[in-house]
Amino acid sequence: MTQFTNPWWSPWREVDGATILQVDLTPDRERETRALSLLDDEERTRWRHFLSERARREFALCRAALRVTLCDRLGCERRALAFGYGEHGKPFARIDGACAKVGFNVSHSGRHGLIAIAAHDCLGVDVEERVAQRDLEGIGSLVYGPAERRLLAAAAGWEKVYLFYRLWSLKEALIKAIGAGFSLGPSRFEIPTPMLHGDRSGEFRFPHAPANTWRLHDLGEPRFATALAYRLPSQSSGS
Repeated sequence: MTQFTNPWWSPWREVDGATILQVDLTPDRERETRALSLLDDEERTRWRHFLSERARREFALCRAALRVTLCDRLGCERRALAFGYGEHGKPFARIDGACAKVGFNVSHSGRHGLIAIAAHDCLGVDVEERVAQRDLEGIGSLVYGPAERRLLAAAAGWEKVYLFYRLWSLKEALIKAIGAGFSLGPSRFEIPTPMLHGDRSGEFRFPHAPANTWRLHDLGEPRFATALAYRLPSQSSGS
């Protein structure tokens, strides 16, 4: 493995064969400069297009951590690794122009970034720092289904905040796993009923694509809400 001193990322969880790394997004000029030096020309162009300093920091620190980790996993030089993008913008890895047999997904919120890496490509991860100063009911009316809205309306105080972000992370992980981007509205589907009532994992099928089964995990902890979703391997044969 490549020796990388003082990384700003570290292993966080192993879930069903997926490795999840946590990335420290605390502002740090030295780290950000170092991260930028690890990116290729295309990535530096993308970095320059971000308008805010925060967005640049998040992209550089997460993408550099992803690049180093993927190269270690795949046994390739960093110059051989590049990224392509699907129809809705979901990235995938290429080694010397060929699609790599690895899946990954990245999410960040506040000072926390998460990177999930696994052998299968239909993978989604989401992390959300909980912020109380938002119109939770108003936003929930736009992104949640009837059963989800009823639960949110019945909650109060920090219970409402925790529930809002738990549901949001679960739905976002599924949307990112399927790679549909904003073309799939989150109000079009609901979290499995057992998970609405507290289960930490379950199986899910999108109403518009019931042939595929997805595994969904609630990985939330005191610092943030987070979830992992992936298509079950038995459903991906022949795709």
